[in-house]
Amino acid sequence: MGNSLLSVSLLCLVASNVEYSPVFVGSQDGLKEADKVESLPGQPDGATFDQYSGYVTVDPVAGRALFYYLAQSENFYSDPLVLWLNGGPGCSSFGNGAMMELGPFRVNSDGKTLSQNKYAWNKKANMLFLESPAGVGFSYSNTTSDYVTGDTKTAEDAYTFLINWLERFPEYQTRDLFITGESYAGHYIPQLAQLILHNNKITNQTVINLKGIAIGNAYIDEETQNTGSYDYYWSHALLSDEIHEGITLNCNFSPNANVSEACIYYVNQVDLGDIFPYDIYAPWCDSSSGLPSTSGFDPCTESYIDTYLNTKLVQTSLHVTIPPKSWASCNFKINGQWMDSPATVLPVIKELMSSGIRVWLYSGDTDSVVAVTTTRYAINYLQTSVKTKWYPWYTQAEVGGYAVGYENLTFVTVRGSGHFVPSYQPSRALALFSFFLAGVLPPSDES
Repeated sequence: MGNSLLSVSLLCLVASNVEYSPVFVGSQDGLKEADKVESLPGQPDGATFDQYSGYVTVDPVAGRALFYYLAQSENFYSDPLVLWLNGGPGCSSFGNGAMMELGPFRVNSDGKTLSQNKYAWNKKANMLFLESPAGVGFSYSNTTSDYVTGDTKTAEDAYTFLINWLERFPEYQTRDLFITGESYAGHYIPQLAQLILHNNKITNQTVINLKGIAIGNAYIDEETQNTGSYDYYWSHALLSDEIHEGITLNCNFSPNANVSEACIYYVNQVDLGDIFPYDIYAPWCDSSSGLPSTSGFDPCTESYIDTYLNTKLVQTSLHVTIPPKSWASCNFKINGQWMDSPATVLPVIKELMSSGIRVWLYSGDTDSVVAVTTTRYAINYLQTSVKTKWYPWYTQAEVGGYAVGYENLTFVTVRGSGHFVPSYQPSRALALFSFFLAGVLPPSDES
């Protein structure tokens, strides 16, 4: 177990007449120092920031502990704290988020050495990556039934993690917190943010200073996920007029609607061919091609990370005490045992919009898995008014994408990026992240 249990307290949470499950708070004495990462194997010289990683126990009875990695910023005393969550469900925030997307290092093709990511997000914030739920990445439970989980338990455990982690790192307790992530974290992030805001109303409870959320290529609504996907395929020349028209005329994707045989027929005719759905213009990782994507991202990066994180020396440096049989970027067994997943989280997002915290949605525009159209259709359902009309935004004297400011919501696209925005367009992603933290819309000119 990653936590000393010398001191245990249980806090009963009650807010707005809603009773919450007790939150476990364990002693964190000496654990911060033990979590310090002196250096990762193969790390390049010149790093000027501190790293920490280890476990935070969220349930001592079940033996459930979540793994985290913290890449502090150079200005860690003044910069905000940002929690990053990958989706899936069942995908690793450390392997995917930190090592492939926005962390300080990228794994080289040898699977042994690292190179510096000059567009790492810890240049702007203290980046905290959480492996969630248990069974993902290096997070684990000693109780097998914990691996059958869902949205509710994931949010509760993430909240318990944060409360305990802030005890371990008390210098962040009053710091501004932002929650970011992508894909199915379109469920995780709003649900966790809602839980934080509700629990912040409780006296004698740690108040988490949540300031905003940002979700990339967000899976947030099942109906618009379907309609937006087929419209994206058609508008990007991946689907014929006839099939698209058949789906449009015969399919009703609203909740509880009956699915007609004609709809099933046309949906079964959809064939995108052998393309990489997360970036429709990128090659697959193929030893015979070895070609980078149009953005310059190496499509074989995931295999390099897999090799690196399955190395015993690397796991030791990260303080992995109970390693999985084989580390994987996604645990598809958990994905297949997901128990609760609402058809939409738009009501939760609407509540967050009215709470006063910052709410941003952003989309890489070459992703077909959670396409830009799905997010635009979902925003239409929120029925919020436009404050700043759609416009091209700029970074490095180029169009970085397009933005629109709504009442209590900002939507931004990232031009030429697939699903994993910081991987495919790292410079534009870092610029976008900076604007989000500052709470300002991206610039509309080239200056």
